[in-house]
Formats: sequence, C-alpha cells, structure tokens
Amino acid sequence: MTTSTDRDQQIQKLRELIADIDSGMLTTVDDNGSLHSCPMSTNGQITSDGVLWFFIYGSSHKATEIEHNQQVNVSFVSPDRQRYISVSGTAQLVKDRNKMQEQWKPQLQTWFPKGLDEPDIALLKVTMDKADYWDGQSSFKPQTIS
Repeated sequence: MTTSTDRDQQIQKLRELIADIDSGMLTTVDDNGSLHSCPMSTNGQITSDGVLWFFIYGSSHKATEIEHNQQVNVSFVSPDRQRYISVSGTAQLVKDRNKMQEQWKPQLQTWFPKGLDEPDIALLKVTMDKADYWDGQSSFKPQTIS
C-alpha cells in the first residue's frame, strides 16, 4: 500500500521529470473506440496532488470525446535526457474563470488569440490515476506511480 508521503514523493519525482517539457501528447478515445492523440501545451506543470491542466476549446471534438469517455493518457518525451513518461488518468472539462486565470500563461496566446476572452475557452483537468516513467539516466526499467 502506498502511503500519502510515498505518493507525495512519487508525484514530486514526476513533477521533476516533466518540469522542462513544454508539451505532451493527449490521447482520448473516440465513440467508435479508436484512439486519437494531439499535442497539448502543459508548461511542464503537474500539481502536488497529481493534476495536469490544459486549455481547450469547449466545443472541440477532443472535448466531446472526453464527455463520452473520461479515460485519457498523456505522454511526455525528452529524448535528449532519455525521459519517457506516460500518465493515465480521468479527464473533465472545467469552465471556472478563476481557475482559468490562475492557469493562464502568455505563451498560450498562440492557440487562443483572444486569450481568456475566447468565447469557447475551457480547461481540461486530468487527474492522474497512474504514471509510468523511464529515466535513462538511472534505468530503463519502468517505474510506476499510482
């Protein structure tokens, strides 16, 4: 059984692993069961309780997929550092303006030209269930955080 302290340390390790990775590939499940992946800007952040936040258009196909099946995966790669991270979790759409202001970064303007004034802007909250990582600097044996 993983204790709270162990999980906190594991999440801290995960935070260190993705800190300098600016984007990940978000994989969702379509209605027909097929998998779809797309790049998402993360700014290398995961909260201390294992939550990843992404900005998304609320009426996008990706948002519709998540409404139908909340199981997602986010993968991160830093080949020059030989880091490979796979985060499985549950996603939900969040339209909390205060949370959006808290999460907003100026570099997101590239995808959302009107910033937080985009009429269809929303947040995607991914709560981590499990993460596997391979850190070539220490070992290529996968490590698991759950």
